[in-house]
Amino acid sequence: MLRKLILLMLLLTVAMLYCDPTEAAVRRRITIKTTPPGALVYIDDQEIGVTPVSTSFTYYGTRKIQIVKDGYETVTVLREIKPPWYQIPGIDFVTENLITREFRDERLLQFKLVPLRIRTTEELIKRGQELKQRARQRVVAPPGTQPRSLRQSYPNIPANPAGIPANNRRPVRVPQLQSQPRRLPQR
Repeated sequence: MLRKLILLMLLLTVAMLYCDPTEAAVRRRITIKTTPPGALVYIDDQEIGVTPVSTSFTYYGTRKIQIVKDGYETVTVLREIKPPWYQIPGIDFVTENLITREFRDERLLQFKLVPLRIRTTEELIKRGQELKQRARQRVVAPPGTQPRSLRQSYPNIPANPAGIPANNRRPVRVPQLQSQPRRLPQR
């Protein structure tokens, strides 16, 4: 088994010496189109441009795509970009370093934008009353969602970062604003 592994590594080293790795490449590109065109696109909170727009990318995985256009609902989606067969770990070493052919991975994402719906006065009043009712009940999360604890998202942050015992803490005094403004000395 060890001999086979050494032989494989030797063959790969020889193959790398005879191949020109600058010719081998994998080009990754994502294109986003919208109906109607002219929407501003953000990928992972970075502005990309106005649709139709294309950009190259390096890594596969889940991307946050946000599309914004005046007069239309904002679209925010999480899209998983899965690697093709030639980018599977192990195979990707060979395709990127030993094969002199260029591989192209071009992805097209299309979105249909929905016109912004103008809310009626009655809908706005009803929504305000619902928010008021939830505020009285001390519920701040939107209906249908559970409030999440920051401790679940950030478990490594200590509860008391300063290390001061709870019984030794002093309240911080905030200076009161004076009711009359101070006058600057005149020169």
